Amino acid sequence: MSSYSKLIIFILALIVISAAIVLIDSSVDNINKTMPDISNSIVEGDSEYNEAVQLVNDKYYSDSMNKAISAGNNYNNSLHKLQDIKTEFSKDINDVQNKYIDTVITELELKIQAVDKLKEAIECFKVHSNSTGTNYASEANDLIYEATTYQNQRDTIVKENQNLFKQNFII
Repeated sequence: MSSYSKLIIFILALIVISAAIVLIDSSVDNINKTMPDISNSIVEGDSEYNEAVQLVNDKYYSDSMNKAISAGNNYNNSLHKLQDIKTEFSKDINDVQNKYIDTVITELELKIQAVDKLKEAIECFKVHSNSTGTNYASEANDLIYEATTYQNQRDTIVKENQNLFKQNFII
């Protein structure tokens, strides 16, 4: 094999390695860019959920329903973005980050179920079916309580693996 052929093979190998590094860096960058949006949507969803509960307690059912719908939209937005990250970047996510994402996904699924129960409660309260509405509200509360367990788990994952999580990756 001539030295010219070896040089060509060496250059091609460098190009392939460089492309792989760029793709890995860009996928991590994409994940890091998406995480603040996910975090903001969860925080906004939590705030709107709490406002919806307060509005239900104050008997402002229409406003409460609007807040509950908005909370659900925020949770769903975050859930879909996390599922996309898992699908598109699964090869670039290590086991700890994968566990973290799975934990947040479970938390969001529970919060979405809680929103659905809260909306059912609101509908019941609107028509003065208070006993049924109270049951739905209690189920929503139980789901939110369970979701906080997962929220605490993700906080623990970050504390135990601080070197793996950039500030932007944390929700």
